[in-house]
Amino acid sequence: MTYLLALDQGTSSCRSIVFDPSGQTVAMAQKELTQIYPQPGWVEHDALEIWRLQLATAREALAQADITARQVTALGITNQRETTLVWNRKTGQPIHHAIVWQDRRAEPTCIELRARGLAESIRSKTGLLVDAYFSGTKLKWILDQVPGARALAANGELAFGTMDAWLIWQLTEGRVHVTDVSNAARTMLFNVHSNQWDEALLEALDIPPSLMPAVQPSASHFGEVSPALLGHAIPIGGVAGDQQSALFGQACFSAGMAKNTYGTGCFMLMHTGNVFQTSGNGLITTSAAQATTQPEFALEGSVFVGGAVVQWLRDGLQAIESSAQVQSLAESVPDSGGVMVVPAFTGLGAPYWKPEARGSITGLTRGSTLAHIARASLESIAYQSAALLLAMGRDAVAAGAAEVSELRVDGGACVNNLLMQFQADLLGIPVVRPLVTETTALGAAYLAGLSTGVYKSTAELSELWRAERRFIPTMARERAIELMAQWEHAVAQTVL
Repeated sequence: MTYLLALDQGTSSCRSIVFDPSGQTVAMAQKELTQIYPQPGWVEHDALEIWRLQLATAREALAQADITARQVTALGITNQRETTLVWNRKTGQPIHHAIVWQDRRAEPTCIELRARGLAESIRSKTGLLVDAYFSGTKLKWILDQVPGARALAANGELAFGTMDAWLIWQLTEGRVHVTDVSNAARTMLFNVHSNQWDEALLEALDIPPSLMPAVQPSASHFGEVSPALLGHAIPIGGVAGDQQSALFGQACFSAGMAKNTYGTGCFMLMHTGNVFQTSGNGLITTSAAQATTQPEFALEGSVFVGGAVVQWLRDGLQAIESSAQVQSLAESVPDSGGVMVVPAFTGLGAPYWKPEARGSITGLTRGSTLAHIARASLESIAYQSAALLLAMGRDAVAAGAAEVSELRVDGGACVNNLLMQFQADLLGIPVVRPLVTETTALGAAYLAGLSTGVYKSTAELSELWRAERRFIPTMARERAIELMAQWEHAVAQTVL
C-alpha cells in the first residue's frame, strides 16, 4: 500500500499525519510550539524551531506507521496563514522572528492605508479588508524595523514567505521558493482575479517584487523533499492554508457548502464556486484551495479567539488544570446564569472588525461561579461562530443564493458535545462532525493525492467523506434569537 504524508504547521503545534488512500489516519506525531509575546498585542514564533519540530514529527509519524519514505506517494503541507517570515536567501537564516497572524503591531500602517483611500482598491483586488491580520503590513514592518533589511531586499537577497513557503524552502534545501494561491490570497498583496502579485499593492507598501515567492495552484508539483531529510525524494504535491485546506478536507467543493474549524481561533468558510462575492456583512472574500488554474472563491469569517479561551481559563484564571476539564466544569451548571464572556483579547475579528475591542465579562451576580464563567467562555465560541453564519446567510440572500443548510465542523474543540449542541441550537441547522476530524491535514493530503494521481477527481473525494455525528437543533428559535441579542449587547460593551 502507498501512503500520503501531511505536514500540519499550526499556531500552537507542528504535526505530521500519515493517511492511507481512503483518508484514514495511520499515524500522527505532534509537538507543541513556543509562543513568544514581546509586548501586549505582539505574537511571534521562532521559524527555525518550526522547521526542527516539523521535520521531527514527519520522521516520527513515518516511524509510528512503520513505513519508509519510499512508500509515501506524495507530501502535502497545510499551515497557519498570514504568519510572516523574511529570511536571507544565501544563509537561509530568518532576519526576524516570524510575526504571527494574531499580531497587531502593523495597525498604524493599516490606519495609513485607509487614510490614503486604498481600502476599496485593496478589497476589490484581494477580497480582504485592510487589517493588521494579513501578511502585507507585517512584511512592511519587518523591512522597516530590522536594521539593513531594506538594503538587502533592494539587492534581491531576502525572501518572504508564509509558513508553507518556509517549509518548502527547507524541504528542498533552498532550491524552491513557492507558495500556493490560498496562502498568497491572505497577504493583501495578491490579485485573486488574475492569481498574480499586484504591482500597485506591492508599491503601496514599498515591498520589492524580488521578495515574493512564485504562486501555483494548490494541487500541483511544488518540488521534491531532499532525500537526505526523510530517506527518499517525496514529491510535494499539495499546499493550502489551513482553513482552505479544511474546506477541501470536508469535501466542500461546491457553492453553498460551509465548514467551521474550532482551533485557536474559529474560521468559517462558505464556498461560492467561481463567483467572487463581496460581503456586505463584515466577511472577507478569499481564494479557495484550487486544483486547477481556474480561480475559486469562498466567503470567510475569522474569530481571533476560539479554543484559546479555554487556554485562558487554564493558564490565566487557573479555573481548570487541563483543557479537557472544561466540559465537565461547564456541565456542572444548567446554563451560564446570564454571564456573557466576550474573549476580545486581541480585538474582534469578523463580522465586527473592532481591533480596539478588549475582553469583557458581563452579567455577573453574587451567584456567579467559576462554572458559570467556564460555561460562558465555552459558549462564546458558539456565539462568535453563529454571528459569522448569520452574516453569511444575509450575504447569500443578497446574492440570490441559498442559505447554508448544514455546517460541517472540525478542529480540536469540535469533540466537545456540549459546544456542538449549543452551536446547532443557536444556528437552527444541523451541525455535522465528520468521522475524520483532522480535516485540515486531510485536505493537504487530498490535494497531494489529486496532483499525483492517487485520486481522479473531487467527486471521488466526496465519496470518501463520512459523518460521525449530526447535532440537531432542539432550542426554540425565539430563545436562540433572544440569546444572540444578549450576545450582541455584550459585544457592544467591549468598545468604550
